[in-house]
Amino acid sequence: MKQPVSSASYSSALRKARLSPLLFTLLLFLVLFSLLYGEDFARLAGQAEDRNAATRIPQLIERRGARPQKLPFAVGELDGGGGRCDVFSGRWVKDESGRPLYEEWQCPYIQPQLTCQVQGRPDKDYQHWRWQPHACSLPSFNATMMLEALRGKRLMFVGDSLNRGQFYSMVCLLHSVVPNESKSMEINFGSLSTFTAKNYNASIQFYWAPFLLESNSDDAIVHRISDRIVRRGSINKHGENWKGVDILVFNTYLWWMTGLTMKILEGEGSFNEAKDVVELTTEDAYRMAMKDMLRWVQDNMDLTKTRVFFTSMSPSHQKSQDWGAEPGGNCYNQTTMIEDPNYWGSDCRKGIMQVLGEELAESEVSVTFLNITQLSSYRKDAHTSIYKKQWLPLSPEQLANPVSYSDCVHWCLPGLQDTWNELLFAKLFYT
Repeated sequence: MKQPVSSASYSSALRKARLSPLLFTLLLFLVLFSLLYGEDFARLAGQAEDRNAATRIPQLIERRGARPQKLPFAVGELDGGGGRCDVFSGRWVKDESGRPLYEEWQCPYIQPQLTCQVQGRPDKDYQHWRWQPHACSLPSFNATMMLEALRGKRLMFVGDSLNRGQFYSMVCLLHSVVPNESKSMEINFGSLSTFTAKNYNASIQFYWAPFLLESNSDDAIVHRISDRIVRRGSINKHGENWKGVDILVFNTYLWWMTGLTMKILEGEGSFNEAKDVVELTTEDAYRMAMKDMLRWVQDNMDLTKTRVFFTSMSPSHQKSQDWGAEPGGNCYNQTTMIEDPNYWGSDCRKGIMQVLGEELAESEVSVTFLNITQLSSYRKDAHTSIYKKQWLPLSPEQLANPVSYSDCVHWCLPGLQDTWNELLFAKLFYT
């Protein structure tokens, strides 16, 4: 409400003033302005705060997290006053000489769903971008340094196919410094895949668990299930396979996005019988999984010797109108990135991000947050699109409309997910 200023108050202020006329006039103007328009600006600020709520979640985690974030490689005066470098806030810069970090043909381990050049993608610009934080510089990924740190240890990625892509990216970043006779890849058609660097006695692994909890989608091969069900309190089913890991990188997000609710199985019944099934909101179901994950880490990992990471939501680019293009398109035929620095995308669910932020920030367990969401949101050019192995034959209608079968969820390798591992490398060695 606008508050009038009385002439008596004004006269009193003049009598008591011991300031120069110019300074007094300036101060009086600021007082009047704040009284007259303070509420309007507060309301506008509140609206802006709501719009940026999702982007504030990572800062909430960093402020309240147990592990300090101080990066020795930061440049300028950032560390001089005890400040922090936010490596997740920055911009993409073209790098023709240093990117890609490896060539697609040099890494024989990439799955055909991610080998975009082999599958016919005609352009390579998406490979030539480097992430540049605003206030510091990322250290160059050093494969030898990473393998030395992993000597006698296990690094495991746990989650869905997006974490599997990060796993293959890490293998591609490391394998070239391992002699051929000293490396092997074992693809287990259950849940576990393992790359071994024998001369380092080191292993990099991926474990398929799209919900982290036990679910009816746990078959690593046959898991295209639309009616998804998760068993409450079942994280130990998969967690038995994570024990003894030295560096653990979790993700879970995409498989929860089935609608407004999620089916939860109570007790030990069969998923097929669909008895004792309740429905929770997606946010409540996701919170349940986060609490279980954090409890498992607390009970099973010695955080004075091991590190746990959580990779945030990987965005998709399913709707061209999200970035201001004509409706009806998606990531198909997109060869440039989104240049709006404030772009966030419509599929990055604020509710899920809020739950994740609250649970990580309130937990006493130290989990390092890899906030890849916004930096990846700019990269509509980096998806596999139609340039992947198609496991099922395409119909004539699909072939006539490439948008209809474009994969705007997964990412080409080499490409964006190499940056995710550079950030993992930076957080592992420099925080």
